[in-house]
Amino acid sequence: MNLWTRAVRAELRKLFTTRLWWGMAIAVLLSGAAFALLFAFVFTSAAVEGPQGAGAPTTDGALAKSVFTGGLQIGYLLTLSVGVLTIGSEYRHQTITATFLAVPRRVRVMTAKVAALLVIGAFYGVLSLAGAVGAGSLALSAKGHAPFADSTIWRTLALSLLVLGLWALIGLGAGILIPNQVAALLISVAVAWIVEPVLGLVLALTDWGKSVSPYLPSRATTAMLDTSTGGFDNQPVAQLSWWAGALVLTAYAVVMAGLGTWRTVRADIS
Repeated sequence: MNLWTRAVRAELRKLFTTRLWWGMAIAVLLSGAAFALLFAFVFTSAAVEGPQGAGAPTTDGALAKSVFTGGLQIGYLLTLSVGVLTIGSEYRHQTITATFLAVPRRVRVMTAKVAALLVIGAFYGVLSLAGAVGAGSLALSAKGHAPFADSTIWRTLALSLLVLGLWALIGLGAGILIPNQVAALLISVAVAWIVEPVLGLVLALTDWGKSVSPYLPSRATTAMLDTSTGGFDNQPVAQLSWWAGALVLTAYAVVMAGLGTWRTVRADIS
């Protein structure tokens, strides 16, 4: 077993030997199921009402995508938090020194953290989808809809796993660039949950903003999942194709994780 593989296993062990992982696992599973049921009820009711539900998906395939990915709104906030805590807790408790002494090459340590966070994101993604697909399929079937009518639903489900991993990497970068762990956590969640979605709404109200809004992280996430209601609002806005959304969100993750790695490699560790 090479040193990089050992470093990845060590990073995974740091999470899975604490109580944090199973607490978040339960939260992700239950939130996925709860949001799927909520979205199924809201969208199927809107479809029945007709014109008042104009913002609701109009086909069984689009409906299933929105229902199955509804819980990711909470899921990617949780993996964002995991990304912040992964590095923030090391600086806060000064265990980063021991980590770099065990693996002297800092780039190897940081790439191991990146790989571990992608695995962790996929793990939580599986749990979120297990709850969402299980509960959502039952709810949609009970309402007379075919939950797997569109073959592209499988692509959306697969990309959901990547979404959570990419948001974890964004959290990793934020945890390094903002020295205080508590501040990094609060700022990251506030920006992702409140500031950035509201900014997207404001930009969508202006002509020039409509061309910028699709490139914001939450809008790119919605595009990547190929859903029209994947954000925190139901306002119709221009949306990228799924692959363009994937590239944009990946770019955010690469920039944030890259800046964090660059800072960590160059900074003095006491």
